[in-house]
Amino acid sequence: MKRMHGCFGKSTLRSPRRAVYSAIICVFLNPSAFAQSDAQFAKANQEYALGNFKEAIDGYDQLVRSGQWSANLFYDLGNAYFRVGDFGHAILNYERALALDRRHPEADANLRIVRDEARALELTPSLAERYLKFANANQFTIASAIAFWAAIFCIIALIFARRRSGVVITLSIFALAIFALAVFAIYELDNGSNGRALAIVTGMNVQARVATADNANSVLALPAGSEIRVLSNRGDWIYAALPNNLRGWVPAKSAEAVRL
Repeated sequence: MKRMHGCFGKSTLRSPRRAVYSAIICVFLNPSAFAQSDAQFAKANQEYALGNFKEAIDGYDQLVRSGQWSANLFYDLGNAYFRVGDFGHAILNYERALALDRRHPEADANLRIVRDEARALELTPSLAERYLKFANANQFTIASAIAFWAAIFCIIALIFARRRSGVVITLSIFALAIFALAVFAIYELDNGSNGRALAIVTGMNVQARVATADNANSVLALPAGSEIRVLSNRGDWIYAALPNNLRGWVPAKSAEAVRL
């Protein structure tokens, strides 16, 4: 495995940007909140360093359930699951780390290693996803907002200008084009193979089936850690897009969503 900074207690517990405001409120309501979280994180790291991986998992899981999410937390949790041989949950937590920080090199490297060892299957990204991978949905959201207001400013300038400038017209068209492209990119990324519907198979010997019954014909065997994209739910079953461009029903208890 690549460098596991969590086992040495060097990771810092950072909340994601989307939780900044709620975190500030929590601090004012409870000044010891961060201290308690850091202490719990340090204790889980200590258990990991001592080789008590199940205890470390319990400690990391408590932080996850309390909403103290960070890329490093999920990365360390993934390492702990790997150490106990649970490849499905290891891959799930590496994916969660990368969902928060696409540029987390250790999580990316360990994800590749565990995928190879588990022989996990991956979804095939669409052509649009492959070309749009240079940025994430948040970055495209910022770009769309900037382009939108730039276009509005140009249009207002054209309305009130005595003479219509060709440069302003060109800039408004360019801004609208960027806005449209960014909105398209956001939609593709949110609904693609790594979007909000992405889930990881955490069960063992899971079979995707043609119907919601354990004795229905199998569509595809899914090793632990395989990717699926949830399309709908029916009772205890998930209808999902599968690797190899297949579709089938998977027991809901056998998979977990990457996005919490």
